[in-house]
Amino acid sequence: MPITAFLDIHVKPESLAQAATVLHDTLLVTRAFDGCLGVDVLVDTEDPTHFVLVEKWISMEHDTAYRAFRAGPGKSSLGSIVSGTPVLTKYEIATDI
Repeated sequence: MPITAFLDIHVKPESLAQAATVLHDTLLVTRAFDGCLGVDVLVDTEDPTHFVLVEKWISMEHDTAYRAFRAGPGKSSLGSIVSGTPVLTKYEIATDI
């Protein structure tokens, strides 16, 4: 079953100028990862340091493989610009509603 993951992050104000480049470079790899159906980047209209990444995955297994990749050999530089702890929430489509 497809998964939609929301990654809610805040960028350090002093890193805002480089945020677009870091996100772009990080998402090139994410979007090319096996099972990724796409990633949209949302920017808070009232807080330019607040981003929500909306990731769509073929399955929970593909998402899990991606998270393992990022925790290991595929670690990105995203952590260098983020303030606080990102919040990751995963959703499945409720087909019975």
